[in-house]
Amino acid sequence: MFASALLSIALLATTAFAAPPSRSARMESRLSRRREGAHFSRPNQRLESANLIGGNVTHVDYSSNWAGGVLSSASGTYKSVTGTFVVPTPKTPSGGSGSYSASAWVGIDGDSCETAILQTGVDFTIDSGSVSYDAWYEWYPDSAHDFSGIPIKAGDTIKVTVTATSTKAGSAVIENVTTGKTVSKSLSSSAALCEKDAEWIVEDFDEGGTQVPFANFGTVTFTGASATTGSGSVGPSGSDILDIKQSGTVLTSVSTGSSSVTISYV
Repeated sequence: MFASALLSIALLATTAFAAPPSRSARMESRLSRRREGAHFSRPNQRLESANLIGGNVTHVDYSSNWAGGVLSSASGTYKSVTGTFVVPTPKTPSGGSGSYSASAWVGIDGDSCETAILQTGVDFTIDSGSVSYDAWYEWYPDSAHDFSGIPIKAGDTIKVTVTATSTKAGSAVIENVTTGKTVSKSLSSSAALCEKDAEWIVEDFDEGGTQVPFANFGTVTFTGASATTGSGSVGPSGSDILDIKQSGTVLTSVSTGSSSVTISYV
C-alpha cells in the first residue's frame, strides 16, 4: 500500500512536470518578449513583381512581410497617414497548430526609404484557440512598444494615425471608435524619416529575431484612408500593391480605392 502510494505520487509529479504551459502562461511569455523589445516591424522585404493585371498599369509586387498599399514620392512630402479598420478574428491556418499572428498598421517610410519608419497599429494573435490583441507604436529601428489603457476586441472599429512634425519627431494615435478610448504617444528619434512613403499594411512581423507564423486574419479594410502632404491630402488609389508571398505561395490579395485599402488572407 505504501509503495503504491509513493508510485502514485511519483506519477502525479511526473505528469505535472510534463504538462504543457497553460494558455495564460504562453500569453504572458509572449507579452514578456514584447516588453523586452522582441517585436519588430521591419522595412518592406520586396521580392519579384507579378505580371500586369489585365493589361492595367496597376501591378502587384511581392513581399515576404508586407501586404497592402504603398504610395511613394521622390520629393519626400508625406506628413501624416491615417486609416480606420474593423478588428478581425484571427484564425489558425489550415493544418496549423500553436501561435499565429499578424499586424495591421499605417506608417510613413520603410519602403523606398528603409532607414526609419513611423508607424502604429494593432497585432492579432491566435494561440491554440485563444485570441488576443495588442495596440502598439514604433519608430524603426527601435522596437515596437505597447500602448496601455485601450482594450481591443474583435469587431471594434479602430482609427490609426501617424504624424511627422519633423523628420525626427512625430506622434502616433490609436482611437477605439467603438469604445471611445484614445491613446497617443509623442515620439522622437535619431533615425530621420525621408517622408517618401505612405502605407496601409498588414504585416507578418518579427518577434525574437524571426518572423512569427502568419495568422489567417480574414480581411482588413482600411477606410477613410488618406495621406497628408505639403500640398494637401491624397488617397491610396494608384498606390503600389503588395502581396505577401512565402515559400512560393501567395498568402494575400489586395485592392485599393480612392479612400480604401482591402487586404485579404487567401
